[in-house]
Amino acid sequence: MQPARRSKLRDTELKDTGLPQQDAQSDFARQRRRLALSRVAARLRFEPDDVSAMLPFEEVVAALGRVSQRDLGLRSITLDSIVGTVARRRGEFDRKFRPTSTGVRGRWEGIATARRRGQAMPPIDVYRIGELHFVEDGHHRVSVAGAMGDTHIDAYVKEVRTALGASADLTLSDLPLKRHERIFRERVPLPAAVRDRIQLSDEWRYAELSVLIEAWGLRASHARERLLTRPEIAEAWFHEEYEPVVQVLNEAHIGGEGTETERYLRATSLSVADHARVVR
Repeated sequence: MQPARRSKLRDTELKDTGLPQQDAQSDFARQRRRLALSRVAARLRFEPDDVSAMLPFEEVVAALGRVSQRDLGLRSITLDSIVGTVARRRGEFDRKFRPTSTGVRGRWEGIATARRRGQAMPPIDVYRIGELHFVEDGHHRVSVAGAMGDTHIDAYVKEVRTALGASADLTLSDLPLKRHERIFRERVPLPAAVRDRIQLSDEWRYAELSVLIEAWGLRASHARERLLTRPEIAEAWFHEEYEPVVQVLNEAHIGGEGTETERYLRATSLSVADHARVVR
C-alpha cells in the first residue's frame, strides 16, 4: 500500500493540538464551513446546483451504456477523480466528498481520529468510468482524506467500459443528453473517425436527426435498388448529405448559431420560403 500523498495545507487549516479526537472534531467543522462557503460562491457565480452534486453510478452507466467490465486490482487514484457513489445516499456528501449532513459526523470523526493517531487506512473500493471514479466502499475515508490534504488514495478498482466516455466535467444534467446521444449512435452507427462531428445540445434533437437519417436511408436504398444496412446508411448519409450541406452553410455563412450539426438540422427543417429569407 502506498503512503497517502499530501498537498501543503496552511497550519491554520490543519491544526494539531496533540488531542486526536478534538482535532478530528475541528476537521469535521472545517469541512462543513468549506462546504457552506463553496455553496455561497456557487450561488454568486449562478452555477446550477447539480455542478456540486455527487454522481450516481447506475444512472451514469445507464446513460453512457455498459459495454464490459474488468478488475484492475489495487491502484493509487487521485481524490479529484472521485465524484460519485455506487449505492450510498447522495445527500450525505457533495461531489468533493465534503459532508453535507451532520448524520455522518460520528463515523467521520472516528476515522479522522484514527488517521491522526497514525493508523493506516485500508484501500477503498471504486468503479472507474472514463476519467471518473465511483465509491462502492469507503465514502468516509475519501472525505477524511480530502480534509487531511491528501491528493491520492489507494483503491481496488473495477473498470466499466461504456459506449460513451465520461469526462471530468460530467454532471447530472448531462445524463439525459448523453443517453440520447448513445441511442443515436446505436441507430446511426457512424464510422469512429467521423462520429464526434455530430454534436447537439438538446437531447430531443438526436431523436429528430435519427428519424431524418433513417428516412434519407430509405430513399437511398430505393435509388440503389437494394436495402442498405444501418452502417451503410450512416456512412453514405454523412459523406453524401451531411458534409456537402455543412460545407455550403459554412461557405455562405448561414444556418444560425450552434454546432455544425445544429445548423444542418435547422437548414434541413426550413421550408422553401424560410430558405429564401435566410439567403436574403
